[in-house]
Amino acid sequence: MLKAAMAGIAAVCLLSGCGRSISSTPGDAPNLNSWVEEVRARPAPPLDPLPVMQQFESFEYSAQNLRDPFSDRWISESGNGGLRPDPNRRKEPMESFPLDGLNMVGSIGSGAGLVALVLGPDKVTYRVRAGMYMGQSDGRVTSVHEDRIELVELVPDGAGGWLERPASIALDDQ
Repeated sequence: MLKAAMAGIAAVCLLSGCGRSISSTPGDAPNLNSWVEEVRARPAPPLDPLPVMQQFESFEYSAQNLRDPFSDRWISESGNGGLRPDPNRRKEPMESFPLDGLNMVGSIGSGAGLVALVLGPDKVTYRVRAGMYMGQSDGRVTSVHEDRIELVELVPDGAGGWLERPASIALDDQ
């Protein structure tokens, strides 16, 4: 019983020390109240000045009379002379290979009778003369020289037409 009484007295002493911090009234914090009043009495800090607005130069659009790039009307007006691959032409054996897969390995003859020897990816050597076709882009051989073959390919221009693109195959020096 003595232990219980001692515990009760100790609890009352501990709680009496905490009594002041538990109950807080406006009169208990005079320093806080004076600080808040002092901060409220200060003048407001000045505002940053407004940024200066830049004057932009006006631009007058003057391309109203030019062709509209988003209409399909100009495709028919391009007038490329009807340049297009011949769908009825019989394909030659070397048209099944891309140009970068063909290697010129030599030539036979001279002058107008010059014939180029071209090794295909199928390890077959083909004879090439001017006027023949090779490559996958309808490449027509325009001339055969001792060190190269010159040709013109037909490639789509992206607008429904066709463009001629020069190409060549040089003699493979091994």
